[in-house]
Amino acid sequence: MRIGDVLKAKPSSEVITIGPDAGVRELIAKLAEHNVGALIVSSDGTSLDGIVSERDVVRHLHSDGTVINNTVRAIMTEVVQTCEQDAAVEELMKTMTESRIRHVPVVEDGRLIGIISIGDVVKHRIDQLEFERDQLDSYVHQT
Repeated sequence: MRIGDVLKAKPSSEVITIGPDAGVRELIAKLAEHNVGALIVSSDGTSLDGIVSERDVVRHLHSDGTVINNTVRAIMTEVVQTCEQDAAVEELMKTMTESRIRHVPVVEDGRLIGIISIGDVVKHRIDQLEFERDQLDSYVHQT
């Protein structure tokens, strides 16, 4: 199975972005509004300037209580692990586990086309296991 298949199965293909000069308060509001754990940082909505997550907010808040008054640029991760839609889901699962990341932007020709979360990967794996179980059950009971 490929990442593109997981993207197609998502209820929405919308990728929520935030500008690097937006405030951390705006970031927190967007995370809550969209019920997501990370946002792509993009100055134009299609390029990838970085990624910022709830985890980034919490870690910076712990070390600097004034981070809430700062910009996204101050807390975002600039070097971002990405994948393409023809990448294997199993490879992305391995990358996410080894790198301890929960969100991976999907890019094609340098343009942002989606985002895959660990939840998307787990849902895909559960669906795959249920399908296999149903196939085996059907096979066993057809005799």
